[in-house]
Amino acid sequence: MPIRVLATRPSKEILRLPWDRPLAQWSDQLEVPLARGIHRHVVRFVQLGPEVVVIKETRESFAIGEYQMLRNLGRLHLPVVEPWGVVTGRADASGEPIEPALVTRHLARSLPYRALFSSHLQDDTLERVIDALVVLLVRLHLDGFFWGDCSLSNTLFRRSAGEFAAYLVDAETGELHDHLTDGQREHDLDLLRTNVFGELLDLQAGGLADEDFDAIDVVDRILLRYRELWSELTGVEEFDLDEMWRLEQRIARLNEVGFDVDELDVVTDVGGATVRIQPKVVEAEHHARRLQGLTGLDLDEPQARRLLNDLDAFSAAHELQEQDAMIVAHRWLNEVYLPFEAALPGDLRATVETAEAFHQVLEHRWFLSERAGHEVPLVDATRDYVADVLPDVAQRIRAAETSVDGAS
Repeated sequence: MPIRVLATRPSKEILRLPWDRPLAQWSDQLEVPLARGIHRHVVRFVQLGPEVVVIKETRESFAIGEYQMLRNLGRLHLPVVEPWGVVTGRADASGEPIEPALVTRHLARSLPYRALFSSHLQDDTLERVIDALVVLLVRLHLDGFFWGDCSLSNTLFRRSAGEFAAYLVDAETGELHDHLTDGQREHDLDLLRTNVFGELLDLQAGGLADEDFDAIDVVDRILLRYRELWSELTGVEEFDLDEMWRLEQRIARLNEVGFDVDELDVVTDVGGATVRIQPKVVEAEHHARRLQGLTGLDLDEPQARRLLNDLDAFSAAHELQEQDAMIVAHRWLNEVYLPFEAALPGDLRATVETAEAFHQVLEHRWFLSERAGHEVPLVDATRDYVADVLPDVAQRIRAAETSVDGAS
């Protein structure tokens, strides 16, 4: 029986894979050694030409539905893994059907939550992972996506300027609506509470998290942070006419958490004494869009915010505040960022993302300056970072990316 491939960009490499055998029977030589989470389905990481793809066996309706859902979420510019295609019509040598497969592109430099906790990161890793998960869920809900299976297991995390950026990796149970009701959002939160509670207990049982923290307290804090962010983004605020500065303050707070206000609904009362505002259209990745518009760099939100801070510092140090922002950004890119990228050893660039290394060298410069008692030039800080810090960072990343947590 001939197989059928539904794909965004079909390639001959996909046809050479042994589709006449279930994934569980594929040779280990096909497997790319990357960190994986715990899956309900059989999953393989496979090199497909120049890229790595993730192959998951599931029912045909589920595979096609998830493929289409991921494409729709991608069109909304939401942080999700990129779908590659669906393979159907599989059968073994005797003609027995084999479950179809969903193929997605592996998210480079991403890790499942268990791998994060196995690589001995900072003590606040859990807090930063929670923050990333909350921002992801709020973004999905704002665009009308009901997840149906919110969990750490169905999320991938990428390091981003000392924080984490979260990406949805499993949309099998998801539904996309024009907007979500409060009941749909609360149902997702109930699922999140149950799933994350179990995952935290699993981390404790595996010795990957402190035994003395209260999993219930952690889950409660997740829900509290969600409600605080949701209220900040969508809540109605009233103030007097002589407090219009609070309007700018509200927008600034939204920008700080990475969201931009495209439209505001402003209503005054009959006497004109008070103003009532509510954000009407809220878009995410405020800093990422601003940085891309100025420099062409396409980065995660925390990385973009960190680089914009350095760009602003560069502008102030050279007294360029009155110049056109595009001209200043061009100077910063060519005088600061690109020379830094060129200073990174070629054998490490594939392991450590340039923007993440730049963030780390800025922190390293602060440490060196504090120790020296004066401002250390970026060139000197970069040289010291490349010699003494970067090799260890790259080694830790490789160790985390090649750790295997097991698969179902």
